Amino acid sequence: MSGQRVETAEDRDRSAELRDRGAEDRDRLSRRHDEQSEEEGSREDILLLAERDRARAAADRVKAAEDRARAATDRRAATDQRAEAQRAAAEAKHTLELAATDELTGARARKIGLDEVAREIERARRTGSKLTLAFLDVDRLKEVNDTEGHPAGDALLHLVVETVKTHIRPYDIIVRYGGDEFLCAMPNLSKVGAKRRLNKITALLAAANDGHSISFGLAECEPDDGIQEVISRADGDLLQTRRAREES
Repeated sequence: MSGQRVETAEDRDRSAELRDRGAEDRDRLSRRHDEQSEEEGSREDILLLAERDRARAAADRVKAAEDRARAATDRRAATDQRAEAQRAAAEAKHTLELAATDELTGARARKIGLDEVAREIERARRTGSKLTLAFLDVDRLKEVNDTEGHPAGDALLHLVVETVKTHIRPYDIIVRYGGDEFLCAMPNLSKVGAKRRLNKITALLAAANDGHSISFGLAECEPDDGIQEVISRADGDLLQTRRAREES
């Protein structure tokens, strides 16, 4: 609407300029008649036409100014509407992000996180790229809760997730799967590369506190895998790791 009003204002300005020129032409014609003729009626008619053109030109300019004022109002309204739409979009995005995040740990909430992992598995299958899924378990959480209290246990969970998030890539996905269980999907990374990364995270947690540790199992996505197949293999690898640790 504002663009149309600006165009209308410009048209009226051009019309006003044409009428002014017509009035000036009639003034010149009137002066010639004044010099060459004694016919006063003809000269007065020309002057009246010139004044009429000037009046119309002035009216066109007034209308053009009104159109510009309306256009400016339209622009302000459009700017306000865009700003309000951006605010609403930002609030909706923030609300969605809160719903997608586990409040205690900062990992992805289970339902939304599993959907995201499933999409990554589908992408890996479609593109033929690698994807490794880690099944993580926080060691000694029940013992920490029983001896130091649940706030200490909550702090341990938060520390584990923050440490993992700091040392994985921005597009890797960590999901709170259960109370002390987490999934971490790592696209474009082999099982060997994922193990190296998680061993480093385990060492960092142990260095922060002798009592802090995680156990993990890994599964590399295969062409026909769905999310449950990959999770089951990673969970099975975790159980094998624990059995081997207990037997050693």
